[in-house]
Amino acid sequence: MFWKRRRGSRGMKGFLRRATRVFRWSFRILLLLLVLDLFYLAVTWPDWKKLAAGPVPKSAFMIDYEKQLADHKDWPRLRWQPVPLSAIPKHMIRSVILAEDSRFYQHSGFDLIAFKEAMDYNLSQGRLVLGASTVSQQTVKNLFLSSSRNPLRKWHELILTWSMERNLNKRRILELYLNVAQFGRGVYGVQAAAQSYWGIPSDQLTAAQSAELAASLPSPVKNNPVTHTRYFQKRARKILALLERYPGDAVDTVYERAPELFAPPPENGNDIGEAAPESETVSPPAEDRNEAPATENGSTSPGTDTTGKPPVEDLSTPAGRR
Repeated sequence: MFWKRRRGSRGMKGFLRRATRVFRWSFRILLLLLVLDLFYLAVTWPDWKKLAAGPVPKSAFMIDYEKQLADHKDWPRLRWQPVPLSAIPKHMIRSVILAEDSRFYQHSGFDLIAFKEAMDYNLSQGRLVLGASTVSQQTVKNLFLSSSRNPLRKWHELILTWSMERNLNKRRILELYLNVAQFGRGVYGVQAAAQSYWGIPSDQLTAAQSAELAASLPSPVKNNPVTHTRYFQKRARKILALLERYPGDAVDTVYERAPELFAPPPENGNDIGEAAPESETVSPPAEDRNEAPATENGSTSPGTDTTGKPPVEDLSTPAGRR
């Protein structure tokens, strides 16, 4: 009996020693990987001072697209022509904020409220439908990273977003995003999109056209002003209805449109069986909350009712999102 207890004690000690060794080596490997990753970030760290005032650089997504052209002869050439934010209509800027990041002027790069809302909805659906990336995060991803969804890329996105928010002002972040965002295959930036789809410069975009460009952002290759899918049309109408209700600082330009374009808000929800593209995840928009989207100075849109929900619901909630 004594020898059995002794052998059992030795076995337990041996197991603990092996577990300790495995833990130590695992910790060392993780620490080494962290050091290597930090070294990579240090080597590739953006020059924020240059980015804060210099010309808009070609994004990592554009560079990758040009590399893929050799293998895809049927793809159009890269179309990109950066312009200053002053050349982009206020209603275009407002449409993107309403559709992509309604608390853009209120958060510091990360919208924790939108993240919680998105996770709650994903859990209720049992699958990943909504995302909660802010305009700042999307700007970082487009400029410096790739479209992969691996945890390392997300970690880099978080670190770079945190740094960008502390080195660039909101106006510059918007300028960068609107010049590098993809609006169709090979179409990057608002200026190239306006010229490609309507043959006009960006400063001539109407409110309805701006809503269409904002509607293409979640899946620009599949849903854009040329493909004009059913999903795209519904999303564009909902963004336009939001823009009319919450024009913000674009109030003077939103209503400079033909009267027939003032269509009533669409019925809430998509048709039965029509869901948002599963290949994309997007963030819950402003109209799904009891609040009016903030403007650049932090106030809510003038003349809006902030006591209840807007008449138009989530921009892409599957049947009856973001």
